[in-house]
Amino acid sequence: MTDTTRLSARGLAAAIEEGDATATGAVADAFERIERTNGTINAVVELREEAAREEAAAADDAAEPRGRLHGVPIALKDLDTFIEGLPCSQGSVVFEGADPPGTSVIVQRLIDEGAIVVGSTNSPEFGHKGDTANPLHGATGNPFDPEKTAGGSSGGSAAAVAARMVPVALGSDAAGSLRIPASACGVYAIKPTAGLVPEASRPDALVSLYPFMSLGGITRTVADSALVLEIISGAHPRDPVSIPNPDPDYLAATRRPIDDLSVAYSPDLGTFPVEPTVRDRVDAVAETLRAAGATVTRVDPAFDLPLERMRDAEMVLFQSTLASITQNLETKGIDLLGDHRADLTPTLVEHIEAGADHDALTLKEADVVRTRVYDALQDVLDDHDLLLSATLACEPFETGRIGPETVDGTEIDPYLDWLLTWPMNLSGHPAASVPAGRAPSGLPVGAQLVGSRFDEDAILAASAAVERRAPWRDAYPEL
Repeated sequence: MTDTTRLSARGLAAAIEEGDATATGAVADAFERIERTNGTINAVVELREEAAREEAAAADDAAEPRGRLHGVPIALKDLDTFIEGLPCSQGSVVFEGADPPGTSVIVQRLIDEGAIVVGSTNSPEFGHKGDTANPLHGATGNPFDPEKTAGGSSGGSAAAVAARMVPVALGSDAAGSLRIPASACGVYAIKPTAGLVPEASRPDALVSLYPFMSLGGITRTVADSALVLEIISGAHPRDPVSIPNPDPDYLAATRRPIDDLSVAYSPDLGTFPVEPTVRDRVDAVAETLRAAGATVTRVDPAFDLPLERMRDAEMVLFQSTLASITQNLETKGIDLLGDHRADLTPTLVEHIEAGADHDALTLKEADVVRTRVYDALQDVLDDHDLLLSATLACEPFETGRIGPETVDGTEIDPYLDWLLTWPMNLSGHPAASVPAGRAPSGLPVGAQLVGSRFDEDAILAASAAVERRAPWRDAYPEL
């Protein structure tokens, strides 16, 4: 009997179409796997069991496949991807059991291709930090070591995929929240170019601009992420900043050679401290790309800005967004900092209050900084197809921490300075985290590939080349 939990999304859809598996069996296997492993890592927080089983039965009764993900179980991040009828708490006691505002645009697009939503995954409250823990659902552990962080804020999604609960789980990325947990859990995720994937959020349809935030998928294979991106990308009439993407063929990019690609290699982006164990694994990815035919050259972006100033710009934008969300909730009679302050994560309260103190001029000053960050990255990408760096500066640490206080002997700000991801949220460039193997501790390490705007093809081609030469699909723990 086929163990559907070991199949990729594309492999599972093919098995169902060929009669070697069924949607009913795949969904049952997903729930069985969740039941068996979720007590260890706490990745899934809501189940959609009755509806999913009914949809699977209907899929098996259908005369022909509904789409490219026919019968494939998926999970949603319990923050900003919804399906009608499944509660969305945003990791908050305040919203426990809350009904979502409907079904998200990208979730509907995946459903239209035959995907079946089986549940939702854990996120820190309002997605405000890089470790997945919250007062309502607790902490999500790393499948490679449940005492270690799964990353965040899409940590539940990455852990669920690494634990083979589902082959695809959705996430979002405003400072690295797709790439951080992908690196920590040894899975693959790509943050698309800003605007490529629509959100159609309300009441603020422009929320994804400060900083640039993107929705996306987390998978165990590059081709699965390419397929998900094909399905969810493209303009939507209710998202005024979404961008048309006619007839994307990202899957083709995963099959192309990379002899023509030029890669700038900067393990630390010329700015961040990076632990030697991480640097060694990212060095190996550079060598893998070189062996696959790419030209790899050591080049650092010339940010010409101290890390502290770039970090402050990211925080101003992110904190202002959190404060704006809080203000919008007040119009609905929900006073987070008044009636519910004691229920909130203390660090979230700090960020909301800081955001409320930022004025319009401070926001525009941050935009000047992000422009300089954009130019520094694009200066490199004008001469090279891709920029390669570490995704995270360190290996996964203990759950429940904001971040490490030192990296490679250097004192850092534990909130952002171990993440090499957020400069691409300032700039809007597409970026992916590709598994780079494991450190001597046995914990996963990720390498970050950054491309020019709308050049997801180059990122996917290079990622797939790494996957072919250094495969990771059989590296996941059994739990």
